[in-house]
Amino acid sequence: MRNQCASGSLPLAPPLLLLLLLGSCGAQFPRPCANSEGLRTKECCPVWEGDGSACGALSGRGFCAEVVVSEEPHGPQYPHSGIDDRERWPLAFFNRTCRCAGNYGGFDCGECRFGYWGPGCAEYRESVRRNIATLSVTEQQKFISYLNLAKNTVNQDYVITTATRPEMGENGENPMFSDINTYDLFVWMHYYVSRDAFLGGPGNVWRDIDFAHESAAFLPWHRVYLLHWENEIRKLTGDFNFTIPYWDWRDSQACDVCTDALMGGRSPFNPNLISPASVFSSWKVICTQPEEYNSREALCNATGEGPLLRNPGNHDPRRISRLPTTADVDFVVRLSEYETEPFDRFANLSFRNALEGFASSETGVAVFGQSTMHNALHIFMNGSMSSVQGSANDPIFLLHHAFIDSIFERWLRTHEPARTHYPRANAPIGHNDGYYMVPFLPLYRNGDYFLSNKALGYEYAYLLDPGQRFVQEFLTPYLQQAQQIWQWLLGAGILGALVAAITGAVIVTAIKRRRQSRKRKRELRYGERQPLLQSSSEEGSASYQTTM
Repeated sequence: MRNQCASGSLPLAPPLLLLLLLGSCGAQFPRPCANSEGLRTKECCPVWEGDGSACGALSGRGFCAEVVVSEEPHGPQYPHSGIDDRERWPLAFFNRTCRCAGNYGGFDCGECRFGYWGPGCAEYRESVRRNIATLSVTEQQKFISYLNLAKNTVNQDYVITTATRPEMGENGENPMFSDINTYDLFVWMHYYVSRDAFLGGPGNVWRDIDFAHESAAFLPWHRVYLLHWENEIRKLTGDFNFTIPYWDWRDSQACDVCTDALMGGRSPFNPNLISPASVFSSWKVICTQPEEYNSREALCNATGEGPLLRNPGNHDPRRISRLPTTADVDFVVRLSEYETEPFDRFANLSFRNALEGFASSETGVAVFGQSTMHNALHIFMNGSMSSVQGSANDPIFLLHHAFIDSIFERWLRTHEPARTHYPRANAPIGHNDGYYMVPFLPLYRNGDYFLSNKALGYEYAYLLDPGQRFVQEFLTPYLQQAQQIWQWLLGAGILGALVAAITGAVIVTAIKRRRQSRKRKRELRYGERQPLLQSSSEEGSASYQTTM
């Protein structure tokens, strides 16, 4: 049975049967569609197990529909057409997918869209992403254990493609898909969305193409990516309170999270490796050799390629002179335009371009040969993080992008932009408002996520007001622990009440017996008096009023 993101069939311990996972789950290729039949029919409308119908149609959750892609022109950065599987996503693979109704989501509409829970997806709930530095030691260790579990567990819902669509045959007679663990699934997705385009022949590629970087979709795409990552961990662990923590790197002088207690310290034997005291030292990276894939005109197949590399601070100082400061962040947030022409890494006074790190964080003007803001952190790590296609191998990637997403949220709240601020046409391929995000299934349009995270069911602790922040940073962890052991607490409470009731009954009974014992003793001592008192009112007039 498929382990669903937010389905009533998810095996949870009572009473969590009603607490379904947040959000709509999606990644690369759903297992039910990754076969010859799916490729031949070009249809990915799986049956929802809840009612046995495609897309949960019998329950009104959704229906199978034609995929309608945007026809708005993209920019000149990519001058080709019809040679890359990611063009007009997802039509190279599927032209019919599930279209979900209301708050339903997922590739079979058996789940809930971001921010909604419950069997009918009618309950809105808001989770909070917290600063990793404020987590307790227990919470930090739990986060690390979740990462390691994801690295060592094959994903049950999704597979990756190990070949291009033409290699699988005109009618899909040679499907080429592969299992992958949950952590590496997202590493592979980040590689796939940013890889070079194959033009035909070994080494013949087009490099100026990226469906998630260097233009407007950079922030919405990574927002959806993080939401799905959280969902996968919730599915895997059953911890429905899980959120990705963030690293607030403003004004840092070093990698504050690079310790053995957190993301792994530096190895004393090799400064490029993670300390043996960290679980991350045994990890193998994937998708870090783009030149090899290009030379073979082959996709990364997720084979392990060596240890995780990181040597923070030993980067090329000509690329970055310092880590971003509070002043840098504040300046970037004040830029009023989300995107400016030509909508790429050469854009001036563009909030997106400045935050991504292709423009100065002091002037907003595009810079060359230097990296600022988001890019600066990647370069500073001087290892696996420093390559776009392989950067998600390093778990610091999650902490870093959660904080970048929070800055995006600050900008949205500061300027409250209309959707028209997001480019509708002429952005680089994949980045227009109406383009579906590569390689997500179910489908998400870029412009639909150009909105506050309040609508998506999550918040950042440092953006809360002081009172809310106090609750989240100090009280919420204890409340969540109480929620996790509430059955034990309820049982203990009931048992305590029973014990108190029994004890009270014993005490009351003892008091009554003591009183009765005292009464019997008095009766033995004054035996003739009590009956006289009881009969005096009856006999007074009749006996004592007679004449003597």
